[in-house]
Amino acid sequence: MAQSSAIAVFHLLKRPDLRCVADETRVEIVTGRGADSFTISGKTPDRMRLIFAERILRTGTAWTLRHGLELTLLVEDILRRETTAPLPLPLLLRASFAAARTAALFEALDGGAGQDTSPPVWVALMGGVQPPSPGVLMTIWDTLKTHLSAEAGGEATPPLPLFEALFSWLTKTWSLIGPLEVLMASGGDARLRLDPRNGLNHYGCSHRPRPWAATFASSTASSVSERGFAAAERVRIRLQRALLYDCSHSMLIETAGNIRNRLARYYGLRDGERVILAPSGTDCELAALAIAEMNPARKPVTNILIAPEETGRGVPLAAAGRHFAADTARSPHVPRGEAIEGFGPVAGNTVEEVRLRTPDGCEVDKTILTAECRAHMERAIRAGRHVLLHQLDLSKTGLLAPNETALETFSRAFGPECDIVVDACQARLMPSRIGGWVRAGRAVMITGSKFFTGPPFCGALLLPEAWRERLDHDVLPAGLKAYAGCGEWPECRATRGLSDVVNHGLVLRWAAALAEMEALTSIPPLEIRWRLERFLSGVREAMTRCPDVLLLETPTPVRAILPDSWDDMTTILSFLVRAPGHDAKDGFIPLELEKARQLYHWLNADLRPVFGPDEPERESEVAGLLCHIGQPVAVPSRALDGENAGALRISAGARLISGEPVHADLSTEVRLAREIADARMILAKISLICHHWERIARYDPLPTYAPATLPVPAPVRSLSQQNGEK
Repeated sequence: MAQSSAIAVFHLLKRPDLRCVADETRVEIVTGRGADSFTISGKTPDRMRLIFAERILRTGTAWTLRHGLELTLLVEDILRRETTAPLPLPLLLRASFAAARTAALFEALDGGAGQDTSPPVWVALMGGVQPPSPGVLMTIWDTLKTHLSAEAGGEATPPLPLFEALFSWLTKTWSLIGPLEVLMASGGDARLRLDPRNGLNHYGCSHRPRPWAATFASSTASSVSERGFAAAERVRIRLQRALLYDCSHSMLIETAGNIRNRLARYYGLRDGERVILAPSGTDCELAALAIAEMNPARKPVTNILIAPEETGRGVPLAAAGRHFAADTARSPHVPRGEAIEGFGPVAGNTVEEVRLRTPDGCEVDKTILTAECRAHMERAIRAGRHVLLHQLDLSKTGLLAPNETALETFSRAFGPECDIVVDACQARLMPSRIGGWVRAGRAVMITGSKFFTGPPFCGALLLPEAWRERLDHDVLPAGLKAYAGCGEWPECRATRGLSDVVNHGLVLRWAAALAEMEALTSIPPLEIRWRLERFLSGVREAMTRCPDVLLLETPTPVRAILPDSWDDMTTILSFLVRAPGHDAKDGFIPLELEKARQLYHWLNADLRPVFGPDEPERESEVAGLLCHIGQPVAVPSRALDGENAGALRISAGARLISGEPVHADLSTEVRLAREIADARMILAKISLICHHWERIARYDPLPTYAPATLPVPAPVRSLSQQNGEK
């Protein structure tokens, strides 16, 4: 390979999204003068070559390299399975057009990066909402077959009936074909869709790894890690290969079951029969309510929520059995706020809310909170209702309520009249503690997307034995089919009204999250504790030295003592930011909530264009760093006359503890020192923004996937445009 071409390939394969794909194939990448774009050759999987035109590699067109890698992955698998020559033409057609669709969607994500000319016409056709007609497929084949050597079937001219069969296959599989970045964004709701202006979703996250960003957002959501992306990519490749042989459904069912079993093992439960997968914590709330309605006496449910303002905006609606958004993981349109079909007996369900904070932002006294919970429970039971009581562990700002002593008292006092579900969606807990709760009769809601730093929208409900038994004797509300499918639940009578279509996006997201969870298990608990203490103490010290922030004191979680535990630590550092125009003589006047949201977005943006090239080097470095932290939470403030300030959050997550594989050569001390330095840079950027607020506000820069100088641009087309509205 020419040196310039080798350098181009080297730089392209430094991209995490391309490297993870390349790592799954054994192909040799070479250049060839005769190739117009690329060609694959070889009769066995271990002797395949991917031959690129030198000009293609010189221009660094990433989507073309992605196309070649995808076609290689599929043809390799066909060669492993098929022992006779020539290879079956229908399979080669499927592989060629599946690889072309994946390349087209990848090109749309990249927005034409590195291209001297527009992509071929077929790229837009294969990236469309539906597959091209059989006649158009025949025309596209004239180009695609040039990527296959003669020995691989590149000289074949299939008759029209084969293209008609191909069109039928593509119609069935169209939504399942694509790069991981696209498939992982499906099976959620509008919050997962990418903003066409910057390539980030509602949470400011990317479905591609984003290693250049300083990320401490595990209290909200994180961009997928390189470890997680690689794990999910392996599942995606299995899916793409299964599609060629019409066995994708069984593959997804098997994978979903495997994920439920792995989650059960992680928490010390017997098997995946105790695990329900759900797109989000709010979807878990619907599942918990549905099972609570199956209480032995079929009484209507009083659902007692703790601080819904510090959990999720849709939780109060879900807790009442109502549509909590305008769309769902399985339906593009639902009437937000209206009752979901089948929820609520004749007397209807009710929701009671218990506040965690007083009007001035202080934590409610635990005795008062416990008494309020008890009063709600006694009133509901006297009225002939069943109680579903939540424990919140933890809130968005790290608070826990009601405490363990209160729950044990309630269990003894109210027995079978009360179900308890722990909202542990932050998942900042020892696995053995959660497993113990489930064995003691409590259901537990978890996610892989908070502490574990998996992609947004992967939740699960862990079932105690009594809850699991109810599923064998009753049926779920009919309207739940808009949210869940059979493959995400244990095999039981209750799910007979759900769809048998598996949520492939959810499966892929959980595959990524489990990679981080299982990496964490390799670190001894005492070492986890030390790493957390090292990072958190460093960040606390930096906050005390920054005049523009005020660290909010959060009580240490009070839990039963476990051997070598680390979950009695406060791992979410919530802080207020001083409002521009105020200094120490005014006291600490915090940013109000809406301005805190502005600041949150600007932190995740490259601000260098605002300041220009003449700024000092240090200030330019701070301005250009993309910083992703926890979204602001509304906190009542005396200084704002009881109006809400916005508390931002820097959080320690599992990825910080275990490190990424690319950090393997760094000592733990050096790596954590770098993480603390990144946190200091975030605080410096906060100060920079506060001191130049009006200047930045005039530009109002958007968050971006990558800094402006990186050769990896943000997407320019939304997933809904690429893949069609659900």
